[in-house]
Amino acid sequence: MAALLAWTFAGAWAADGRPYLAVATALLMVNAYTVYRSVANALQSVVGKVAGLVLALMTVQLLGATAGAIAVIVLVTVLVGPSRTADGRLQVASTAVVGLAAMAGDPMGGLVTPLLQTLTGAVVGIAVNALVLPPLHLDESDSAVRDLAHAMGKLLGDMGAGLSQEQLGLKAHVWLHRARELEKHLMHAEEQVRQADESLRWNPRCVARERRSDVTYGELFSALRGVSLQVRGIARTLADSAHDRRADHRLGQQFLDRYAEILQLAGAAVRGLVEPHVAAGPSLAGPRERLRRAIEGALAWHETMTDLIHRGALVKPGAWHVYGSLMTDVERLLSDLDYAGTRRTRGHRDTTSGVSAM
Repeated sequence: MAALLAWTFAGAWAADGRPYLAVATALLMVNAYTVYRSVANALQSVVGKVAGLVLALMTVQLLGATAGAIAVIVLVTVLVGPSRTADGRLQVASTAVVGLAAMAGDPMGGLVTPLLQTLTGAVVGIAVNALVLPPLHLDESDSAVRDLAHAMGKLLGDMGAGLSQEQLGLKAHVWLHRARELEKHLMHAEEQVRQADESLRWNPRCVARERRSDVTYGELFSALRGVSLQVRGIARTLADSAHDRRADHRLGQQFLDRYAEILQLAGAAVRGLVEPHVAAGPSLAGPRERLRRAIEGALAWHETMTDLIHRGALVKPGAWHVYGSLMTDVERLLSDLDYAGTRRTRGHRDTTSGVSAM
């Protein structure tokens, strides 16, 4: 559709009736994965082509359409062209070289016609991209954040189960490897969230924002990124402790049993952040309520363990720094979970109120 419209509009006044540049520009603009990106690409394309055509006009006036003119264009583009990307330099240079032939016979016509075709193609491409089912990337973002939360929640649950079964020495290095692998999930989720946020900018279909009112995945991703740091810290501390051969530095099983409980509760809470909101039955709490209960249970456990350490009930004096590291990491993890859970609960309540008002 964009190609045909560009051909129709630009072909009516093109000198030879063949506005290939307008069609090519329209295809580039409509192929952008968001409306915002199509506008940004259009501005970059127009600026690059203007720069290339002006460079070609100046060169052809001085040297004519010769090999020397091509050499000057390439040299000027390399030395003075945009330094951020090689694509910008290539666009300026290619436009200038192609414009040499047209400007040899008609300098001003060779400048104005390609510029008008570029503008026409850019306008058509942006219009089609914005008005004909403009792309949204909310599903990809939601899926990536959910996968990240489930991966973290499963790792926390597995660490808790392993500690309760006295498998610290056997599984610690595996947990650390999985914690480090979370970085791949983080990078993928971050890219998908950024793309989803960009797809909502200047998009007529922004009514789809209602789908994000329940869980704001940008904010949830930020919370999960903080949680991932604590998960890696816990896994690293457990791995270091498992390989520490000093007897007085080993963690007591009483502590590990209780710590296993907090990790399993935290894992359930992380998974609960991305569970869909459903109405709770008379005997079964919904995901929102289970998340709240998990966080409250974890916070109560944290207070109990802090009191045990304060009273000196855990008799492993050489491991005090390990206790402190593990407790600090879990405290920060619970803080992030509590904040994210509170925001999620408020978002759900606001959505429910809005629907009721309608």
